[in-house]
Amino acid sequence: MTKNEVKILPGNVLEVGDVRLTFQRTLRIPDDGRAYPLPPGLGAFPLRRVDDYASRVPDGWSERGGVFLPMYQREAMWLSFAGNRTRALQIGVGKVCAVSGGVFGADLRAQPQNYVVTGTQPWLDGIAAGKGTIRQFVAMPLGLGVSVEGQVTGDERFGGIQLRSFRPKPGRVVDPQLMRSAILGAPHVAPGAPTARCRSGGAMGLAAGGRMKQKVYPDPHGVDAWDPDATSRVFVHLVNSELWREITGEEAPPTPVTAKSYAQAGLPWFELYDEHAATIDPSSTLAAVKSVSELEATESAHPLRRDASITPSFVRKLARVLGVRDGDW
Repeated sequence: MTKNEVKILPGNVLEVGDVRLTFQRTLRIPDDGRAYPLPPGLGAFPLRRVDDYASRVPDGWSERGGVFLPMYQREAMWLSFAGNRTRALQIGVGKVCAVSGGVFGADLRAQPQNYVVTGTQPWLDGIAAGKGTIRQFVAMPLGLGVSVEGQVTGDERFGGIQLRSFRPKPGRVVDPQLMRSAILGAPHVAPGAPTARCRSGGAMGLAAGGRMKQKVYPDPHGVDAWDPDATSRVFVHLVNSELWREITGEEAPPTPVTAKSYAQAGLPWFELYDEHAATIDPSSTLAAVKSVSELEATESAHPLRRDASITPSFVRKLARVLGVRDGDW
């Protein structure tokens, strides 16, 4: 077992082993049965280390360690995988695998594939619940039973996001020579003065939102390319804005604009040139997960008003990032 290597880098970049990723704020797409293109990133969520606030965080956090970030109820996010390292990455939502619907932390598996490959997979916006589509990650409070964890396991013990990266076995994988992602410097905010320990009522989990066009690509290297003993992992706690303020003394960033106002402004949405790329088969477990809107419509006496459908006015095509060969010149 290698040393667990997890760092917060400038720009709210989380490094798990050799994998660099950001948790991107974004628009919550309407949950109307349509599959929408990719919404934009609106900046990275701020990250803080649990250990820097050990006397302030809720009970149980210190045992799990890791990092935490703030989200508003029903706010959406996507995971952006940066850098040029090719690694296997498992992603859990409340310790339910976001790719296969199985238990997060199980051994890597090819059938069903329970991980993504960074360098091949540029991002993940939600749970793999359809053929070439995902259901958007949307934050909801624990205890309501609407999270992916609550629906799949019948309990909400963990919440948050769990990540585990695997390095390749020697000589099995060559890292692509991709352009480096820009990492903007941001000063670390020192913890506030320790006072009373915070309550745990503001903990959040990830639920399912609207449908989005996005493929989860099969592993081009094969499951046996990855070293099961060369791993790093981290627990990412999600908190609402009130608990974030109680722990850190900071205000959470303002909630982003709505998808409707964004579309009305004529700003771009995105699609990848990946029509011919393969995608993994969807998880039957995750396909059965109901969205927040679906649950509210059938089980709540006071459901929130459903988001209005929108028509993106401009969809920008994005080429997949490929290496460029140097010729004889």
